[in-house]
Amino acid sequence: MRHGRTVTVRAATVGDAAAIAGLHVRGWQRGYAGIVPADVLVRLDPAAWTERRRRAIESNRSIMLVAAEGGAEGGTEGGTVTGFAEAGPARRSQDWNDLDPVEGEVYAIYVDPARWGTGAGRALMDATVAALKAAGRSPVRLWVLDANDRARRFYERYGFVLDGERSSYPVARPDGSTTLLDEVRYVFHPAG
Repeated sequence: MRHGRTVTVRAATVGDAAAIAGLHVRGWQRGYAGIVPADVLVRLDPAAWTERRRRAIESNRSIMLVAAEGGAEGGTEGGTVTGFAEAGPARRSQDWNDLDPVEGEVYAIYVDPARWGTGAGRALMDATVAALKAAGRSPVRLWVLDANDRARRFYERYGFVLDGERSSYPVARPDGSTTLLDEVRYVFHPAG
């Protein structure tokens, strides 16, 4: 790991919601620059995303993990949140009302752009895959924007492979229109 920082992965708490929302917005603005329309990225508001993240953590319907630096030993609290992941049952046809009884899905995984390349993403993915496996969910799937080359390289290095499924991700524009972005789906079969 670069920079000599220790990364701890732990369950997210409600107190992490604002930090998660902030790094989620920074991740979108940096990672999706040139992919998602600029007028969408410039209007992203961490405050609006904080409540959504708080509700997700409180609901306990999904696995929500954070990567943190400099927290208490044991990884239960504290530290600077440098990444997060959310996972749970795989959505059939990306329908939140049609969840697979066995397969898992990584819904989101983001690392603060200032921490890219530090190992935080790998630590988060390791913990997320392990949590899904412990919940009896295998294989693990995820969707990614087709044009997001950086993320695709990360997933492929991890061992995810394309499974042939494609979809479109709708992005609402400030003018009321919608832009559709191509997505591809990956699958990973954890060992054991």
